[in-house]
Amino acid sequence: MGLLKNWKAALDTGNIPEGAKMDFIGKWLVITRAAVFSMTITSVLIGVILAAGEGYFKPFYAALVLAALILAHASNNLINDYFDYKLGTDTPDYHRTQYSPHPIISGLITEKGLLAAFFIFGIIELGIAVYLFVNTGWPVIALALAGFLLSVFYVAPPLKLKYRGAGEFAIFLIWGPMITAGTYYVMAESAPLFVWLASIPYGLVVMNVLLGKHLDKFDKDKEKGVKTLPVVLGKERAVAFTKVVSALFFITVALLVFFRAITPFALICFFAARRFRVFLGVLSAERPEKPPEGFPNIWPLWYVVWAFWFNKLAGGLFITGLIIGAVTKRFFGF
Repeated sequence: MGLLKNWKAALDTGNIPEGAKMDFIGKWLVITRAAVFSMTITSVLIGVILAAGEGYFKPFYAALVLAALILAHASNNLINDYFDYKLGTDTPDYHRTQYSPHPIISGLITEKGLLAAFFIFGIIELGIAVYLFVNTGWPVIALALAGFLLSVFYVAPPLKLKYRGAGEFAIFLIWGPMITAGTYYVMAESAPLFVWLASIPYGLVVMNVLLGKHLDKFDKDKEKGVKTLPVVLGKERAVAFTKVVSALFFITVALLVFFRAITPFALICFFAARRFRVFLGVLSAERPEKPPEGFPNIWPLWYVVWAFWFNKLAGGLFITGLIIGAVTKRFFGF
């Protein structure tokens, strides 16, 4: 039970419980930041469900896509930590080393070990991409390559998108259109316009999570010259922009339903409105000086915790609505 408790904590907070011994699986859950893999799983499921609703469902291909993209997310987190460390951004006084053990700085893994894991994951991802390319078509490779380049150059020179106020938009593209439309293509060997449009709402709330994280690091990023979008916009405008992005989730879902791009059952995501209001209240209030009692063990993160809390329910309800719509369409014709 101790190991299961460690793994659950790693998946919930990116840490194992204080004083617990780090086991092999727990270590890799922490190193790869598996706590945020749920966003990749959600984006993939949206593509799978949309395809199933149109009569295209290939469980083996869906499993391959999911495995490849979870590995890709892990690779993305590894290479981000590597370059942020090499560029001098991740230091002992920086948020990244405080809310969760930094793979290199904490001594969990060496630089060479981290790069080796990145390349091993990459080889597996490439193998799956080639297999799917052979069996479905060239767009698989094109999307895989585009996603790989965006994730690497999110922090890697020469583009360093995160350092130029463009990282948030790159994340929207990856976890919105690219993953969802790419997954649909693997299922159906096509990706019609409605799929690209249907990928927008969840892409926005993934972008929202990153905005929350960068709001948390605003002062340190500004001090270090890391020009995330909040630093470029300024604190007040960044908070306002985050509120707009949050609201756009509901607006885009409503518009997609109105124009019949997705099932009306997707509107059950509006049951996340309460969390939306709470999140807006958090954004509007002053950040506390210390974590409130019972707060997850990931301080000094604050805004991102609430953004992810909203993301989980909004994404979960959106998926639920799509599933209901797919089932009723396939079995009842509406």
